[in-house]
Amino acid sequence: MSRAALQALAGNADPGKFGRMFPTLPAHEADEDELFELAEAMKDAVGPDGRTDPAGDNPDVPAGYTYLGQFVDHDITLDTTPLEQQKADPLATTNFRTPALDLDSLYGDGPGIHPYLYDRAPDTHRVIERFLIGKASASKDKAGEDIRALDNDLPRNQVGHALIFDERNDENLLVAQFHLLLLKFHNKVVEDLKDTQPALKDMALFHEARRIVTWHYQWIVLFDFVERLTEPGLVRRIKHEGRRFYRFKSRPYMPAEFAAAVYRLGHSMVRQSYDHNRVFNAGPDAIADGTLGLLFNFTGKSGQIVGQLKDAVSRGGGPGPLPDLPSNWVIDWRRFFDLGTPPEANFRLNHARRLDPFIVPALHTLPGLRPETDKTAARDFVLPFRNLKRGLQLGLPSGQDVCRAMGIVPMKPSEIATGSDGEVAARHGFHKKTPLWYYVLKEAQHHHKGERLGPMGSTILAETFLGLVHGDPDSFLWQRTNWTPDLTSQTPGHFTMADLIRYVKDINPIG
Repeated sequence: MSRAALQALAGNADPGKFGRMFPTLPAHEADEDELFELAEAMKDAVGPDGRTDPAGDNPDVPAGYTYLGQFVDHDITLDTTPLEQQKADPLATTNFRTPALDLDSLYGDGPGIHPYLYDRAPDTHRVIERFLIGKASASKDKAGEDIRALDNDLPRNQVGHALIFDERNDENLLVAQFHLLLLKFHNKVVEDLKDTQPALKDMALFHEARRIVTWHYQWIVLFDFVERLTEPGLVRRIKHEGRRFYRFKSRPYMPAEFAAAVYRLGHSMVRQSYDHNRVFNAGPDAIADGTLGLLFNFTGKSGQIVGQLKDAVSRGGGPGPLPDLPSNWVIDWRRFFDLGTPPEANFRLNHARRLDPFIVPALHTLPGLRPETDKTAARDFVLPFRNLKRGLQLGLPSGQDVCRAMGIVPMKPSEIATGSDGEVAARHGFHKKTPLWYYVLKEAQHHHKGERLGPMGSTILAETFLGLVHGDPDSFLWQRTNWTPDLTSQTPGHFTMADLIRYVKDINPIG
């Protein structure tokens, strides 16, 4: 292969495309029927109550990080290629999102280009520096007590579509509420800047607020999220010593090994159900458990929020159609991030599931599957199979080959063959040549009991995110290498998701 071709595959020639970290490694080959059998063996077990075994929870990762991860994914990647048209060559797949942690999924191109995202001044009616915020309508709890209307939904148009730059952030209620949290974060920064820097006006005020929000978000991703999921000290060590495997000439590309394998770790973190707030949880005083099905239902993209079309025929099996989000579905952030909440009745902090090969049953039957769908087509609604198939289509190398290319000793075949899933893997030879996504999850399970990624997965995750930030000329790593967060936080010079939520002061709106 020519040097030019290798550079193209490495993402150097066209940073707008997906590329590969390891362009010379051979593709892992597998039969789709065998991959489907492995995918079926990756189903997490649930008890009679419909909940998964608490032993599978990750004690070090609150569940909110799952949806921070999903929000980040939407911020850095957008592949609009239909599944049936995706080719083995990653150069055929365009990333329509800037591969940078720049919050373009939140800001769009700013008030001048995408004014529908932003508020208007009540006196002049001009578009201003603040985001629009939507309203959740008044509702009731199980006891019939009123819960007032709240400014706690995404802004929506007359037919329920969320007025946000990336509609994927309205596909489940948790990522929608996370997007809303960042809208409010920006608005709070704007208001604080008006007090502390009154000379800032109009677009100067907007750009300074965006810089502050984006830099603190970048810090959270690197030093609260990625550091939490990778081997201890790795993020700071790579930041100090430099990246060895994720390299580019001037602008970042999106590595297929990251996007189609390592970063799909989030699917393993998803719970079957959540204690969402005091109204929707597994307790006796709740209306219902906060199942994934319901969390998809109370959205505009995937669910039943349809605005003025509320009298239309239901498009799913859940409650609805709905004119808007009921206020009893507004999130209680104390249940998703550790805010130091003291023990109380009817309260539990949700933890993410462990990073292991087991995916909750709800993700084995994705929304959109119809009874008349034939068996072959229905397999694409099984998320683990979709991930394994995607790796096959992209020609991703095996986990063992990637490890060797990185100078990491691969897991032994006997270590991969453990468990009921490993038995299926071994039956098809996947314990010797392992699909990359599955290898990443087995590696995390083997090395760290699923509490964080193993050596190969950790390195690819940390290098990619550090590269995405460092490759952005507007980022804090480029503009001010030694910058540390300066917003109020529990630890000066550090900033976490818990700090962000406290700063916004919208922790548990329904009480």
